[in-house]
Parts: sequence; C-alpha cells; structure tokens
Amino acid sequence: MPATTIHFVRHGEVDNPNHVLYERLPGFHLSARGVRMAKATAQYIATVPQMRGISAIYSSPLDRTRETAREIENALRAIPDSCYVKAHCGEDPAQSSVKSSSQSFAQSPVQSRESDIILDKRLIEAGNNFRGKRIGYSEGALWKNNNWKLVTNLWKPSWGESYRSIATRVGDFAREQVRKHPGEQIVAVTHESPIWSYRHLLETGHAEHNMLLRHTALASITSITYDCKTLRVLSITYVDPAAGVQ
Repeated sequence: MPATTIHFVRHGEVDNPNHVLYERLPGFHLSARGVRMAKATAQYIATVPQMRGISAIYSSPLDRTRETAREIENALRAIPDSCYVKAHCGEDPAQSSVKSSSQSFAQSPVQSRESDIILDKRLIEAGNNFRGKRIGYSEGALWKNNNWKLVTNLWKPSWGESYRSIATRVGDFAREQVRKHPGEQIVAVTHESPIWSYRHLLETGHAEHNMLLRHTALASITSITYDCKTLRVLSITYVDPAAGVQ
C-alpha cells in the first residue's frame, strides 16, 4: 500500500528579547540557540534511516521557518545519494528566486520558491489580535483597553484566527501534497498552532483545544503518514531531536 509521510517541523527558538508576540510579523529570526536547534533537527532528519526518502521541503514564508528549512536543506544536500539531492539534481539554487503574488491569502494559498524550498502560505502562523504587543513582562497588554475581552474563549480562540480555520488550511496543504508526492516523504516547516490544531483535528475530530496542553516543542517533528489512495491517516508520530540543545 503506497503511503506518503509529511514531517511537520516546528521552527527553532526565536530571538525576541523584548518578549513581543510576533506571530506573522517580519524580521523575527532564529536566535543563536534556535540555529543550533534547527541544525540538530536537520541532522536528525538527514541521518535517521526512516527519513532518507525525503524529496521536497515546504515552509511557511516567515523568517524563522525559512531559516529552519534552510538548515534542513543544507543537511540533506550534504548526503550525495539522498532522495532530496536526486530529486533536485542539476538545479542551481542561485537561479531560483522568491516570487510574490497579488492574490490574498484568504482567497487562495500561494506558493513560491526559495532555492529548492517551496514557500506555502497555508503553513503560516495563526492570525492574532495581540500581534506586536507584549503580553505580561510588566506591560500587561491583556488588561489594557478592554483587551481582556479577546481572551474570553481559550477554546476557539477568541483573540484571532480560529483553530478550525488553521487546521483546515493545513489539511488542504496536506491532501494536496499527498497527491503530488505519492509514496514519498516531504518536510513542512511551520509553527506550533498549525501543527497542533491539525493534529488535534485528526485525532479527536475537532480542532479546538487548550493551547496550554500542546505537545509541539521547538524544532520538534510531528510525522503524519497517509494512504495515498484514500488519504486516510495511517500513523502519527512525534520526536524532539533538539530537546537537549542549550
């Protein structure tokens, strides 16, 4: 029975000394520790036998995920006989460019290329009404200007894009890639909320959840295997290769 596995990878730690809720804001890059985390996960992906079949890398368009994806690509390219190198043999990354699109994210998911990494907006972080604000750390944005009204429902949630909306777009991405990559393995570098919302939907039938109970560490890998013919989920596994990174 042919199966496709998507390895959903969360980005590494972000350099954020001011404790800003960055969400979809540009300019937030991996910290030095975050780079080490990305490298640890990349090395794991490149050397573990069951992941040697990776043929493509997808990423959220945000800086921190793109940087994590590049570490994974570098690790896979270092293995001459890897499926990734064979799939992209003869391509010159320097000749590729990131393409923009005038289509809105709400209307249509848009893909573009960065080296051989494919950027997909369906993998982007959740929308959040607190974006750019500091939560706690003496500023107390939760309690200013009636902002408390935005946190009345932890289940939906009430402060931004719903978990169901997030899970739906990630599910659309997953089904498309299973059809596009039958019998293969791919990597999708994304964020905590998209990974857990989608996994929770698959395991429980609903995307709504308590965000405090998520099981998606930085630079962790949630691997989901699908039957290529029926798109049925065959297995979900989780590993945290960067757990010991300091």
